[in-house]
Order: sequence, then structure tokens, then C-alpha cells
Amino acid sequence: MTDFAHKPTLTGELVILRPLDESDYDALMAAMADPEVSKFTGDHDGGGVEEETYRDWLRTRKDQTDRLDLAIVSKATGRTVGEAVLNRWSPEDESCNFRILIGADGRDHGFGSEATRLIVGYGFEQLGLHRISLTVFAFNPRAQRVYEKAGFVEEGRLRHALKWDGEWVDDIVMAILAPEWEALRSKA
Repeated sequence: MTDFAHKPTLTGELVILRPLDESDYDALMAAMADPEVSKFTGDHDGGGVEEETYRDWLRTRKDQTDRLDLAIVSKATGRTVGEAVLNRWSPEDESCNFRILIGADGRDHGFGSEATRLIVGYGFEQLGLHRISLTVFAFNPRAQRVYEKAGFVEEGRLRHALKWDGEWVDDIVMAILAPEWEALRSKA
């Protein structure tokens, strides 16, 4: 098992995943300000973050050895449409968390599905992870389908984990294990 010091560029048919940097600031700020992104991430503040704080955060992504933050770039346009992240790494357990953010420009093009497969594949095949987990709010069935297509399985629910517009929403816990990924890859 290696750490996350190496920041790869992963290329698919639709997207390129490359290390995040300060040049992604405008695209990611626009994505985080999108009301749909705020809802699906449970962000009650609507992406409110101070510019210099966020720019500093972007500048440091390449130096992190315990996480992998990659920009999702449309191959057709060359524009950043979101980010894909492996974080909360536990080397002892060979596991980490996955999260993805896609702005309005990147939705409904298959970018999220491909980016998910690329980074999850990298986690298992290059980093030697055994388990990758995530959570997704129950009012985001589109994301649930993307994760299921990539092999994630529902493990449980955190009931009423979020109150959004006066309604309680469950947070669904999903994960995929290395043997499940391998079985999925062998069918392709």
C-alpha cells in the first residue's frame, strides 16, 4: 500500500481527472454556488467560503499525502466541471472515503459515472485499497444510480441525518470492496 503523494492524471473517453490547482477556483466556486450542489451536499450555507481561504486550500492539494483531490475536466471543452476525491484514508484498514462534486455544466453527460469509475479503479488497482465508502442523501437518486453502476452497495442508512427545507432526509452509506471491483471489471 502506497500513500497519496503521487497525483495522477487519469484519462477516460469523456473526462480527464488531473490534480486540482488554483486554476480550478472559478469553476469550483460556480459549482459550489449551484443550488442543486448545495442541496445534494447538504450545504446550508450555499458554498459560502472566503476566496483566499479556498485558493490556499487549492494550492495545497498537491502536497497532501493522505488524500487525492482531482479536477474533473471535460475532454470536449477542456473546462473543469467538478472534482473527485479520495479522502479519510485509513492505511491500517486499507480504506478511504470517496466524494464527487459536479457543477451544472457537467451534469447529464456521463462525466460523473466515468469520473467515479476512474478514481475508484485507481484506488483499488494502483493504491491497493480494500474498501472505498461514501454517503449519499436519499433525495439524490441520480447519484445513487451512478454509484451502484460503479459497484457500490448500500450498507445502511443514517436516518433523518439532514433537515432540508423542513423535511428530514436519510443519508445512505454505500461501499465497494476490492473483490467486488475485480468481479465487476472482469465482466466488462
